[in-house]
Amino acid sequence: MELQAIDYHVGGKPFTGYLADGSGGRPAPGILVAHEGGGLTGHVKERARMLAELGYVAFALDLFGFAVDPQALDRAKAEVRSLRADLPELRARAAAALAVLAAHPHVDRARLAAIGFCFGGTAVLELARSGAALAGVVGFHAGLATSAPEDAKAIRGKVLVCLGADDPVVDAEQRRAFTAEMTTARVDWQLLLFGGVGHSFTNREIDAWQLPGFAYHKDADRRSWQAMRALFDEVLGPIAP
Repeated sequence: MELQAIDYHVGGKPFTGYLADGSGGRPAPGILVAHEGGGLTGHVKERARMLAELGYVAFALDLFGFAVDPQALDRAKAEVRSLRADLPELRARAAAALAVLAAHPHVDRARLAAIGFCFGGTAVLELARSGAALAGVVGFHAGLATSAPEDAKAIRGKVLVCLGADDPVVDAEQRRAFTAEMTTARVDWQLLLFGGVGHSFTNREIDAWQLPGFAYHKDADRRSWQAMRALFDEVLGPIAP
């Protein structure tokens, strides 16, 4: 399936996301897809295609506004640190991409959801904490820490987070704080924990990076995607034939 590049701006800064339309021309749920700290790679574009094949309209957003290659990794890391420290900016970038998705003529604006991988999971959780009209939010090996846990009370949809038990980035203390945050805010939340699994378990490209504790895991990838589909069936309803 072809991806459509879409240019948009946030605070005067240009960004480029990629849209995959599986609606067949009929009103369909829209799914926002947020990328890892390594940038808008082929992994996230493929996830947008996979969602379109299920009948959704998916938009792979751009959190950075610049392409990431091996020579730009330090810049990407600095951008992640900056956005973590500036939640209004992170939320604004995610919200602008959600507005692009919602404006697509084939998207049913009453049926929106978001998924994110690693730092992208952090981004969509912050978008949910901002009160965005999302029926469901799914984080895959998502960073859970936030400087504004009290904002969880603004979450309007259901939350699913899928993590590896051996993740060196998202440890047990982060999980504990997150579940306490969600419970205090009375959010409808789920946390799936996969034994023997580390970070970036959905990303087939990650093994080439040779990072300790980072590895693709076929079963965890499949199971977490199935869990996402079950949640979307629940909160977004069936796709029109």
